[in-house]
Amino acid sequence: MEIKNRIVNYWDKRSSDFAHLRYEELSSYMADLWLKEIQKYLPNRACKILDVGTGTGFFAILLAKYGHTVEGIDLTASMIDEAKILAQKANVDATFKVMDAENLLYDNESFDVVLTRNLTWTLPHPQQAYSEWYRVLKNGGLLLNFDADYGKERFMQDLNSLPKNHAHNNINYTLLQECDYIKDNLDISHLTRPQWDSNVLKKIGFTHVDTDETVGKRIYKEHDQFYNPTPLFLIKAVK
Repeated sequence: MEIKNRIVNYWDKRSSDFAHLRYEELSSYMADLWLKEIQKYLPNRACKILDVGTGTGFFAILLAKYGHTVEGIDLTASMIDEAKILAQKANVDATFKVMDAENLLYDNESFDVVLTRNLTWTLPHPQQAYSEWYRVLKNGGLLLNFDADYGKERFMQDLNSLPKNHAHNNINYTLLQECDYIKDNLDISHLTRPQWDSNVLKKIGFTHVDTDETVGKRIYKEHDQFYNPTPLFLIKAVK
């Protein structure tokens, strides 16, 4: 619980900056890039979607705009508060709740799609989270996990490679130190990813588990405030 509390406290301090960045991202070319990337995997119909680790609601708002029923959850209450504000600004109907990604308060087979962005690397018990996501998916349901092996990065050292207007350049030194401390103390930071994830998903019972390690090159073409230098990967799995 100590590490989980530190994780919540860290992201609580980041929530306001995150909300500003995601608001700009929703109004930028990035929204279309992400939508194109996600929609090519979704069924050609309205889906009931769970956005796990929604943060300030970027995925949830983006997909709700296009007729999907979306619920976004996050363990950090201030992130959920910001997500509700962003959804109201975007004039979309999405549901946001404070909830632990490792312990979901949903019935079995509740969702057509579970998706997440930059979450798994922050979890103390990622295998438990994957089991929960499997549980709440309907048979034939889809998991889309966009993540990167951030556990191998040194965020303090990476600042020199980022554009001057990048959000990370506005994070104070103490917060960056805390982020490095947290990830260094998570087991997932010392695993080989996404190979570990794929093996676990197959063990849990997912079928058609595929990884795409080129997705970051399609999304992060520009070295601007949205740029992510860590190679992004997608793990797609079907229940």
